[in-house]
Amino acid sequence: MYTGTYLNPNNIVFNEKINSRLYVDKSNLVKFCNERVCTSDKFICSTRPRRFGKTLTMDMIKVFFEKTTEDTSIYFKNQKIWNCGKKYQEYQGKYPVIFLSLKDAKFNTFEETIEKIAALIQDEYLRHFNELKDYLCDAELNYYNKVINRTLSLVELASSLEKLSKYLSEYNKINTIIIIDEYDTPISQGYIKGYYEDIIAFMRNLFSGAFKDNNYLAFGFMTGILRIAKESIFSGMNNLIENSILHEHYSPYFGFTTSEVKSLLNYYQKLDKIDEVCEWYVGYKFGSTEIFNPWSVLN
Repeated sequence: MYTGTYLNPNNIVFNEKINSRLYVDKSNLVKFCNERVCTSDKFICSTRPRRFGKTLTMDMIKVFFEKTTEDTSIYFKNQKIWNCGKKYQEYQGKYPVIFLSLKDAKFNTFEETIEKIAALIQDEYLRHFNELKDYLCDAELNYYNKVINRTLSLVELASSLEKLSKYLSEYNKINTIIIIDEYDTPISQGYIKGYYEDIIAFMRNLFSGAFKDNNYLAFGFMTGILRIAKESIFSGMNNLIENSILHEHYSPYFGFTTSEVKSLLNYYQKLDKIDEVCEWYVGYKFGSTEIFNPWSVLN
């Protein structure tokens, strides 16, 4: 049985960036997430290319909604979302959150990939251990320790996100938000390395438990690079909203808009370089919005 303390600095990505002189405020994306809580469409899958700020954006959403002992409202009181009024402010710091980034789950074999996913889920269970350890019944604590000790069967592992959302929701008396960053990394790696059928079957069961008919889900947000066919992995998920680079919704929230790039250049007294920056880095269009690659612009 695990009895130690798991020390993991919360919000490290967002907290580091928000105080940067290069930070661009994308907090209005939270408004769309709030709307999902109040509807039956509780699951967003947003696909964007690499280096467009997906991980930072998901971490921002986590920090905004997650209930912690820290007053995280301080990170948003100077952001656009706070100016939207009390209707949105009251959601801040209210929900338990499960956050999983699969960006490094890319290995040569199915077994290695499952081992990595199990380790990531283990970390998330450890992150919530001190909160839940005195609340869980013996059977739940037994399962919890199997996750922590990584002694689960493949079938048991596939239920791990669903079970953690149940534990958190019952303890906090409010449903759980589930965020999956780079969901498609192990799937694309499986296609390249020849274990696609095995990994797609596992991921389908993992996501189905987390997002389909999960009575403990407040809403879910998933990002990735590839559009995986709905029939192969999201089959039967009627609560899914798909958002690709062709859709208008969320189009300004991944990458830099022209006005945001101009603001950055103006801050550094380089506004005269806007034509040069446009020549180098513009050319992407998400929905009807011209978008710059943030990584390229900042470099």
